[in-house]
Amino acid sequence: MTNTTRPTPAEIRNYRAENPKMRERDIAAHLGISEAALVAAEVGLTAVRIDASANSFLAHVASLGEVMALSRNDSAVHEKIGIYENIKPGKHAAIVLGENIDLRIFPSRWVHGFAVTKNDGDEVKRSLQFFDKAGNAVHKVHLRAASDVDAYHALVAALRIDDASQDLIEDHSGYERAEEDGEVDRDALRDHWSRMTDTHEFVGLLKKLKIGRRAAVRSIGDDYAWQLGGSAVQSMLEASAADGLPIMCFVGNDGIIQIHSGPVANIKTMGPWINVMDPSFHLHLRLDHIAEAWAVRKPTKDGHVSSLEAYGADGEMIIQFFGKRREGSDERPEWRSIIEALPRMDAESVAA
Repeated sequence: MTNTTRPTPAEIRNYRAENPKMRERDIAAHLGISEAALVAAEVGLTAVRIDASANSFLAHVASLGEVMALSRNDSAVHEKIGIYENIKPGKHAAIVLGENIDLRIFPSRWVHGFAVTKNDGDEVKRSLQFFDKAGNAVHKVHLRAASDVDAYHALVAALRIDDASQDLIEDHSGYERAEEDGEVDRDALRDHWSRMTDTHEFVGLLKKLKIGRRAAVRSIGDDYAWQLGGSAVQSMLEASAADGLPIMCFVGNDGIIQIHSGPVANIKTMGPWINVMDPSFHLHLRLDHIAEAWAVRKPTKDGHVSSLEAYGADGEMIIQFFGKRREGSDERPEWRSIIEALPRMDAESVAA
């Protein structure tokens, strides 16, 4: 194998065996392949190909009982422990509205599916793993001690497909991002923004004006959005934990958005990572990947709603936070106070 030659499935497996403590994403990056190709190399051994249809998955997943649901992007990992319930399938969008597992799913992005079984000492670890056509992880389900293993086997049997190939070639077409650096019609943006009555109207606003999210918050004006200093996310998490304040945390990729609603308590930093390690919610966020953080106000019929949004250097949103509130209720004043007290970019730059 050379730097310009794609490794064979056997070479992929050999490298994994020689580096048993290395993270799978790091192995894939080192070998120049996707994470899906790494899993595919194990088909017939520790992995089985299954139907990647999100709606087929949703038709069976509730039978597993308590599991850990994992969704991530390159900079944040969002893990929730609970059961899949209140499932609403759909061709273009599907929803899971469980007490703990809360998902917005975009089925067209689900292309490759695997059931994976691994032995870790005396423990058998079972999971369902779904990837997009470029081989990027979209969503994973990890069984826990309380999960129904018989239901898992039945699910795998129902979704199993005949394809036993250990090869997977990534398709990167259609993943080019729209250019955000063009001119923004600020007057039109402010007019549309000011007339919002629900935060869900924001995506439609962006589509209508043909601009990206970061371009919008950069252009709208500091009565609606202002840039925060680099410590904003950590400061917000620590303040929310200290107050026992319930928040909402959104992490997504092209195929899914996963949401936590509730308090956060156990906040730990480790190197560039900040982590939430609570009983039913785990968050792992690379603070050094955050290029910009913004406080954003959006009008609603119940008064304005405040969020904290963090973006990577590529302009894509890494993570988003709101204060938890009920529809039809005002935003919690404690959340608004935390957001408004966070150091702004200019103030933090001066302090430095």
